[in-house]
Amino acid sequence: MASGCAWDSLDAHLLRVLHVLLTEGSVSRAARRLNLSQPAVSTALKRLRDITGDKLLVRSRGGMTPTERGASLLEPVQIALEQLERIAAGPTGFDPATSRRSFNLATPDYLNALLLGEVVADVHRLAPHVQVAFHSMTRSTDYPGALEAGELDVVIGNWPNPPDHLRTTPLFDDRLVVMMRAGHPLSGAPLTMADWLGAEHVVPTPYSVGQRGVVDVFLARERMRRNIVAQVPYFHMAPYMLLQSDLVFTAPSRFAAQYAEFLPLALAAAPEELPPMAYYLLWHDRSHHSEECRWFRERIVRIARGEAVPALGRKAA
Repeated sequence: MASGCAWDSLDAHLLRVLHVLLTEGSVSRAARRLNLSQPAVSTALKRLRDITGDKLLVRSRGGMTPTERGASLLEPVQIALEQLERIAAGPTGFDPATSRRSFNLATPDYLNALLLGEVVADVHRLAPHVQVAFHSMTRSTDYPGALEAGELDVVIGNWPNPPDHLRTTPLFDDRLVVMMRAGHPLSGAPLTMADWLGAEHVVPTPYSVGQRGVVDVFLARERMRRNIVAQVPYFHMAPYMLLQSDLVFTAPSRFAAQYAEFLPLALAAAPEELPPMAYYLLWHDRSHHSEECRWFRERIVRIARGEAVPALGRKAA
């Protein structure tokens, strides 16, 4: 019987010889097909018999006949050779028009939904069979681990200190504004830092443990504190909480403008000391060289930056 570790001696050459022997049923015909000498094929057959612990082929009136063990190996050997050819051939290229790939994107909920809609429309126009799945970000979301495991393809973020081991590319900057109900005592005039700090704030809970937002990082650095009255787990809850109170909510301008269109809200520029939000795209090295993932990242980048749409199938830079 062959020992378990004997399979370590099996290589692509032996698999190829075994496949041809099983299909030809003759050492001489196999040698001609493989462009090898008969002694070389006979030597390979002896090694295969030693490895498998079976004769694999036995003499018959018509040449050689596979044993039961040999016949049972024909299909798995063929599959193994096909897989090896795929490995050697490398990537076959990505065709958006025919792909049925599903892309997974995680994003904070304060990102303008209109932008995400533009991404889906652009992807669907070029790749009509592709699906885009959006995933929410919460305090328990291990987005670096999800990127590493392939559960996510990309993440859109704006934290001041993204993980060093992830790749990033900038998307756009968005200024901060302060949302409040129409008729709020602070509406109608520019906000000073003193006005803003003293107002009654509703704030979002952090999206990632250990990753504070732009505003919180600024306040900690300047040793300032704002008057926090309430915290919400989702950005989209905050605008409705402003309608019946004097609470204020500091948010990206694109997010705020979306709600100000259909709710009785006033928007004021945030104090000029507050930095803008810088959005970027995050991904892991595991997908960096994937042509399809590069294509998807390019779609997001070009839509977010407002750049012209390239021709169908063009490779990402």
